[in-house]
Amino acid sequence: MTASLLLTEQTLAAQRPVLFRYALLQLRDSALADDAVQETLLAAWQSAAGFEGKAGLRTWLIGILKHKIADHWRRSAREAVAPDVDRTDDGEAEEDDYFISSGHWNGGPKAWADPEAALKQQEFWAIYEVCQNNLPPKMANVFMLRELVGLDADEVCREAELSEASYWVIMHRARLRLRECLEIRWFNNTLQDKRHA
Repeated sequence: MTASLLLTEQTLAAQRPVLFRYALLQLRDSALADDAVQETLLAAWQSAAGFEGKAGLRTWLIGILKHKIADHWRRSAREAVAPDVDRTDDGEAEEDDYFISSGHWNGGPKAWADPEAALKQQEFWAIYEVCQNNLPPKMANVFMLRELVGLDADEVCREAELSEASYWVIMHRARLRLRECLEIRWFNNTLQDKRHA
């Protein structure tokens, strides 16, 4: 008996709660998570003949789900029009704005009132999405694959056809830009306060 014959509606349905929790962690919206899980289970059912049992069923399903989540973020990035954040002349945030000559933080990140409460607010995720969509497309894709989809660095490098060094540079720059954007749009800080302090 091949592994594909073991796939039944019941075995797929039994994986639904795990898949839903994973999708909810990634998407932060129960309706979107439910849609992603439905698409995953449908894709698994339609391609059951391709399941050879080399990986566990849950691993195979989460792999499909990761692709469905990545598809969601790609669609969102194409559909959203993000306003531009103030940049230096060449479009890059200045690292000198964040670090002093010794390499330590220039004043450090401002204290955030209650990060856990902020993460729970839908408005935060809307602003986060604007900030992420404001990243250059390749940078946004690499960051999304790593931090939102949960691929490890090697998988991201393969998927985006990057060297390891390029991956780390892109992730560093993406984090700096996202931090700057969130401070301006969500935490109400401005770079001018830092520059004139």
